[in-house]
Amino acid sequence: MNARTTVAAVYVTVVFLVSMDMTIANVALPAIARDFAVPASATGAVDAAYLVSVAVCIPASGWVSDRIGPKAAFLGALVLFAAASLACCLAGGLGALVAARAAQGAAGALLLSVGLTVLYLAYPPDERMRLARAIVLPGALAPTLGPVVGGLLVDHLSWRWGFALNLPVGLAALVAGAVALDGGGERHRRRFDLRGFLLIAPGAGLLTAGLNHGATHGFGPVAAGLTAAGLGLAAAFAVLEPRTRDPLVDLNVFRDAAFRLSGGAMVFLVAGFMAAGYTFTLLFQRGLGHSAALTGLAVLPKAVGLMAASQVAARLRDRFGPGRVVTACMTGAAATIALTVCVGAGTPVALVMVLHLAMGFCVGQSSIQLQITAFATVGTAATAAASTVYNAERQLASALGVSTGAGVLAAVSAGGLASYHAALLAAAGCALAAAFVAVRLGRAAAPVPAAR
Repeated sequence: MNARTTVAAVYVTVVFLVSMDMTIANVALPAIARDFAVPASATGAVDAAYLVSVAVCIPASGWVSDRIGPKAAFLGALVLFAAASLACCLAGGLGALVAARAAQGAAGALLLSVGLTVLYLAYPPDERMRLARAIVLPGALAPTLGPVVGGLLVDHLSWRWGFALNLPVGLAALVAGAVALDGGGERHRRRFDLRGFLLIAPGAGLLTAGLNHGATHGFGPVAAGLTAAGLGLAAAFAVLEPRTRDPLVDLNVFRDAAFRLSGGAMVFLVAGFMAAGYTFTLLFQRGLGHSAALTGLAVLPKAVGLMAASQVAARLRDRFGPGRVVTACMTGAAATIALTVCVGAGTPVALVMVLHLAMGFCVGQSSIQLQITAFATVGTAATAAASTVYNAERQLASALGVSTGAGVLAAVSAGGLASYHAALLAAAGCALAAAFVAVRLGRAAAPVPAAR
């Protein structure tokens, strides 16, 4: 492979690893509790440490990339990710495992943001449509495959193997990245914005922790308090950061209308997709009494739809423009999510699979168009800041989606299937909101030739 193709392959591999590690430990929590002789409820910290660490460290990733260069930041994060994965494998107690997962999350935050930076520095805007598969597939497939892989490993080997898998794959990515990544890139010797970091890092962490607590324990005083504190710190950051000489995150990227609107639509898209996935899985298993295996089979076509979307993204963009494509696809996604309300115990699984195939295509197509449009007019010097902001938005949108589904389930007093239906309709509403934002996006987006 040439250098550019290798960069794309490394990016795909790394995003897949980081995204899968967000879910692969879920099915292993009961086994971890047994091994460490702790209550099952205590193992929730294993996932929370990872998610909160990602949220806390993403804001600083742009500064790290600017300070030492994208290549050094990316490869250093890969080394840290592999070392933290090894520490997870060797953990002798719950505390050690939680600490290792926090380190893994910090490395994952750098890999997500800096990875997007090195990818877009390697490919100019008119060639980024070639990256459609690399952009949408790893992050979309990994959360689906994570529980499957984790379950197989727990049943036949050990939960520790879920983390051991990162070592050979991460080493291969490290070697390939060291050879293929451009060692240049702009470096900015700006000072570290401590005030900004002390506002946004705990703000993002508290917000993620609050949403995660709400999703797992319901939106009581604890979840509401954490979320409110996080929002307050984030608001203070938004007010004070533009007045800082060397900001931690350059919020001027929001002056770019295409970036701003693409990010807004993406937040609603991801929130709706995550809320729908979370809720439908519970509906199909708990509400309708189907097995976990059949549930996995029923939703698997979403991945096929995502892959199909990447094949026609360039042609649709050329013919209709990103605004129209995203508007139509998110309207379609809202419709398919709403139709899952009609799924009952007697609904043929084939029909459920068709619904998820269409949902995957619509969401995948929108995701590709939004990410390409967001960075089409962002200059090289601002790529690191834009990557930081975009990934922070996506991370919080994922947490918001799951917490929305869980919150509606807990809030609807009718219980039973009515609760699941209300949560699915809320997810459809998020998708419809993304369609409304995309209407404005069509006027702001710059034309991007689709290289074939």
